[in-house]
Amino acid sequence: MSDHNLVIIGAGPAGLACGYEAVNQGLQPLILEQSTAVGGIARTVQFRGYRFDLGPHRFFTKEPQIQQIWDDMLGSDFLLRRRLTRIYHKGHLFRYPLRLPEALTKLRLIESLRILGSYLAARANPVTDAQNFEQWVTHHFGRRLFQIFFKTYTEKVWGMPCKQIDTDWAVQRIRTLSLGEAFKHALGLNRPGHTSLVAQFHYPRLGAGMMGERIADHITGRSGQIAFDHHVIQLNHANRRITSVVVETAGGCEQYATPHLISSMPLPELIFSLAPPPPAPILQAARALRHRYLIVVGLIIDDAEVFPDNWIYIHSPKVRVTRIQNYKNWSPQMVANPAKSSIGLEYCCWATDSLWTRPDHDLIELATQEASLLGLIDPVHAEKGTVMRVPRAYPVYDLGYAQRVGLLREYLGGFSNLQLIGRNGMHRYNNMDHSMMTGLLAARNICGEHHDLWQVNMGEEHLEAAGK
Repeated sequence: MSDHNLVIIGAGPAGLACGYEAVNQGLQPLILEQSTAVGGIARTVQFRGYRFDLGPHRFFTKEPQIQQIWDDMLGSDFLLRRRLTRIYHKGHLFRYPLRLPEALTKLRLIESLRILGSYLAARANPVTDAQNFEQWVTHHFGRRLFQIFFKTYTEKVWGMPCKQIDTDWAVQRIRTLSLGEAFKHALGLNRPGHTSLVAQFHYPRLGAGMMGERIADHITGRSGQIAFDHHVIQLNHANRRITSVVVETAGGCEQYATPHLISSMPLPELIFSLAPPPPAPILQAARALRHRYLIVVGLIIDDAEVFPDNWIYIHSPKVRVTRIQNYKNWSPQMVANPAKSSIGLEYCCWATDSLWTRPDHDLIELATQEASLLGLIDPVHAEKGTVMRVPRAYPVYDLGYAQRVGLLREYLGGFSNLQLIGRNGMHRYNNMDHSMMTGLLAARNICGEHHDLWQVNMGEEHLEAAGK
């Protein structure tokens, strides 16, 4: 492996895109992946012939370069799918984005008038300097809509009150959608091209992980290499350069020289891996950054049709599940038997929560009970289940996180041969295409171009509406 002139940490979407561009540019990248498969959180897990994604991954982008990669890698295996997403609230399913007639019918006139009145009151008394997520959403949507469609779901996902979530979460994810926008959409008057309102999207025939597998084949079929079960434990540096990477493998520890290092590993782990260690304030900032962990419980259902949605956001406080996806509605070939269905229930938690270490059979029972309580399945039809755990799935935007990331970014910017990419590498809640774009541009930077990776996903055209 001494011939590699570029080391990439992580074989998720960002790392794979970086490796893809690197081999296309004539570089010889080595990708170090601590697990046994590529794809990161965008991988697909097989169980008894059924395929389960680790969360919904719509393939939609406004970046022509990313779209070209997807098209080239999958060709006819890149399916065009219709989108149906709904919100579960008080026993009703509301189409997302909201449809005016449906919302008025299901919320009843009095509730609709309260929402409108609350919205007008917020517009009449605007908050000029929102300090947290709750204030920001209340200012833009009104308190009533915040309480109905934002509060419960958001607090389940992030495990904290909305007052403790930074406004950046709203600015990055829902800035371009307003209540007025939702009503315009309901009336067919919304501006075209809004990411959140896309009615169709592309999806790989055999799951999101199929894209990662095809890109990995492209990399290894040229001058690149992907090393699995390689856990980075130390980054040696001198004279403001990363000199080598030490990894732990089944056979012991190995060390690789690093002319260039591109990292998508969680930002705090990168800081803790530096040898010699950074100054105390840098370590303190890294310790304060947090991640939410994700559990996906996959269930095989003895029923050809369970619900028509791709996925459903669960806003009910009566259950812990945050989102449920129906894999068959992403691609028919996600199920081994067309007479059956498969669904995935998502649970967010902290590493210290008892839920994270709960036995698989308990989690399968919990998921079955909650899906039944919501009226989405008949529990007697739940045949088999599997549990998938994703540590550090979502970087947390709690109050003060931006200052901490800024401090780490400034410190790491002093290393001349280090670049940060991807969701975890930058502690930034990028969509998949944004993460891939950071990897693509990082490889080009090595070849002499000059791109500021932190500017990716800063423009309005990149912003996504509420949802993960």
